[in-house]
Amino acid sequence: MKKIITTSKAPAPIGPYNQAVLSGNTLYTSGQIAFNPETGELVLEDIKTETAQIMQNLKAVLEAANMTFEHVIKTSIFISNMDDFTQINEVYGNYFNDDTAPARETVQVARLPKNVNVEISMIAVK
Repeated sequence: MKKIITTSKAPAPIGPYNQAVLSGNTLYTSGQIAFNPETGELVLEDIKTETAQIMQNLKAVLEAANMTFEHVIKTSIFISNMDDFTQINEVYGNYFNDDTAPARETVQVARLPKNVNVEISMIAVK
């Protein structure tokens, strides 16, 4: 059985998908980009600010499912320029304890939706 997770504290989907799906105790988030949910505008001042907005969006989705970053077991990070990895990783790392951080892959891609620089999705288990 699956339950659709939605919150107004994260950007509304811009296509035929949901912010997250809870199946049993496992939450699958859709990839988040740096939309500010209050303004509907992209936050692209710099890569750190962009990444922080994404992580705040993911935090809101996790909270809507009564979870936190401690529940995250896997993340996928897609970036348009691997040269941004260090700065993205610095912001991303602020949301996890090094000892319990999730598994992760980071992949450089040719292009992301709305020509953003980074997109992150997560899997969490309660």
